[in-house]
Amino acid sequence: MFEERESKEPAMNPFQKNESKKTLFSPVSTEEIPPRPASLPKKPPPKICGSNYPLSIVFIVVNEFCERFSYYGMKAVLTLYFLYFLHWNEDTSTSIYHAFSSLCYFTPILGATIADSWLGKFKTIIYLSLVYVLGHVIKSLGALPILGGHMVHTILSLLGLSLIALGTGGIKPCVAAFGGDQFEKKHEKERTRYFSVFYLSINAGSLLSTFITPMLRGDVQCFGEDCYALAFGVPGLLMMIALVVFAMGSKMYKKAPPEGNVVTQVFKCIWFAISNRFKNRSGDIPKRHHWLDWAAEKYPQQLILDVKALTRVLFLYIPLPMFWALLEQPGSRWTLQATRMNRNLGFIVLQPDQMQVLNPLLVLIFIPLFDLVVYPLVSKCGINFSSLRKMAVGMILACLAFAVVAVVEIKINEMAPPQPGPQQIFLQVLNLADDEVEVTVLGDENNSLLTESIKSFQKMPHHSKLLLKTKIQDFHFHLKYHNFSVYTEHSVEEKKYYNLVIREDGKSISSMMVKDAGNITTNGMTAVRFVNTLHKEVNISLGTDISLNVGEDYGVSAYRTVKIGEYPAVHCKTEDDAFSLNLGLLDFGAAYLFVITNSTNQGPQAWKTEDIPANKISISWQLPQYALVTAGEVMFSVTGLEFSYSQAPSSMKSVLQAAWLLTIGAGNFIVLAVTQFSGLVQWAEFILFSCLLLLVCLIFSIMSYYYVPVKPEDILGPAAKQIPHLQENMINLEIKNTKL
Repeated sequence: MFEERESKEPAMNPFQKNESKKTLFSPVSTEEIPPRPASLPKKPPPKICGSNYPLSIVFIVVNEFCERFSYYGMKAVLTLYFLYFLHWNEDTSTSIYHAFSSLCYFTPILGATIADSWLGKFKTIIYLSLVYVLGHVIKSLGALPILGGHMVHTILSLLGLSLIALGTGGIKPCVAAFGGDQFEKKHEKERTRYFSVFYLSINAGSLLSTFITPMLRGDVQCFGEDCYALAFGVPGLLMMIALVVFAMGSKMYKKAPPEGNVVTQVFKCIWFAISNRFKNRSGDIPKRHHWLDWAAEKYPQQLILDVKALTRVLFLYIPLPMFWALLEQPGSRWTLQATRMNRNLGFIVLQPDQMQVLNPLLVLIFIPLFDLVVYPLVSKCGINFSSLRKMAVGMILACLAFAVVAVVEIKINEMAPPQPGPQQIFLQVLNLADDEVEVTVLGDENNSLLTESIKSFQKMPHHSKLLLKTKIQDFHFHLKYHNFSVYTEHSVEEKKYYNLVIREDGKSISSMMVKDAGNITTNGMTAVRFVNTLHKEVNISLGTDISLNVGEDYGVSAYRTVKIGEYPAVHCKTEDDAFSLNLGLLDFGAAYLFVITNSTNQGPQAWKTEDIPANKISISWQLPQYALVTAGEVMFSVTGLEFSYSQAPSSMKSVLQAAWLLTIGAGNFIVLAVTQFSGLVQWAEFILFSCLLLLVCLIFSIMSYYYVPVKPEDILGPAAKQIPHLQENMINLEIKNTKL
């Protein structure tokens, strides 16, 4: 191999170890020995079970599976990590998520340049994989609650994500091409099948990771909360395995030396043509047929022809980022939507970030379905379903997907409890006395704002809205109980929920105001808190790592999030007694208040009321939007790459791949910009994206109408026939003028 030959002395023939240096350097006549061959025969690489597949591709495919598991597994839980661990709001979480995704699609340019111009593919993969692993380690450390405070977690998270973006983007253009390098030119059929297996490994890694890592996050508890450190650590371990497996095959690989980067050559050619045209803008200088012809003074005609063909395809790439802006949102906005839905499907309870598994699963189903059923049926109907038309239909399907998302979002908002606005509060009265109490809320001028008669332990159907004159205001309460009248005063703050708890105080009554905490539900789980009417402190065990103490004589606990499900016997104990409470079903997204009483002969009981109702919209309503957007992806993405490759020279395929990845990065940047600056409510933002893509689809359709495709018989031009030694690496296109 190339690297092994470099380690030998330059003048020493490695196949003549028994000859002395004197013999090797003695002058001889050229007639005494026949000329030596230009290259010495190499030992063929080991094959898989006697086939034409080199054994080295096994290491590459396993490496790709582990790396994709690592990337998609980490990314699946990223939005909820921002929201619930770093406590960023939804807009900031979405923006950082898409900024990271965008960076992952811009760094492949850097990786390809390093591989082709400096280190070669093998060393680039090794070195950037080390950076990749380091990023995972730092990211996992940033998810440990015991390691520093919020600032430390934020810095470690952003640093880890930056290294991961550099690693995954840097090796992205190298791994697949490095696998293709392992095949001999006569084994083109085997190479094609290898690429099919390679991309199957990508989808398999994505499919498994987006299902497993949300379970590691939500079903495993670390330090009393979701285990984000484990959810990030396992993908990091998979990336380490990917690196080790890839390095194990080192001695079997064909390692081609760097041969220069065609992307760099294209940019230099375009820049020289523009600058040369600008310098020679005088009217005395004759015009040239095409603006790229101004590069003829420095660059070969073949490269100029190839770049001309390339620019025709790249012109069609201009509208593409808008499609990717929609396709990249299932990991951010759609996951946030899932947190506010009921995830119990009867046979399984899903985590909100597990719904992303539908995308790779449906991709594996839709690709053969479209190729074997849909496209042949359309063809039999006499419809010319060209590649550009497929891409336009893919855009329309994505538009429909976001229209469905908007409808689901509106339904969720209708079922959600109302939120108090400026100078408003919501009040609920809990009567824990043994008889009916009449409650009157008085304003500053002793005017009656609210009057209710509430029976003992009566469950109120809803909160009452009260208007304030200032952000903070004192309310006077008149309580009538039997023959007693009690006047009390409580201060309240705008935009809050409050519970007025009425309790017995000897023969009379008293009251206390309890403010609900903001954002009391976490990740669509359920939240509980307790009021203890007993005369002793109570310790309540809600799970393996969840327990709380409630003070005696109407002590009120803080909210704690617990898993949904039935809680028929929750263990409780006081300093001299132990008992169990039946909490019943704790449902998705609900917040419950339990009052511990001991007014019967059956021992302590729990009286249950809802502060926030449970989520009613099933997460299964997200299935249509995932089906539509995935169908759009199959028609747009697979067809788009296939069409691009058929329209440009083979020497420009790496440039097309780089440009395709850049459109994905630009799409993520669009989401970031809209999220930060639109200021729209969520359903309106979904409608905005749908309308923008519909407009872009119209523009793309007009561009496609005027585009003249290059036919296969036009690929080879006369210049390629006159220069046989260029035919192996370059294809000359006959350039046709388009009407646009």
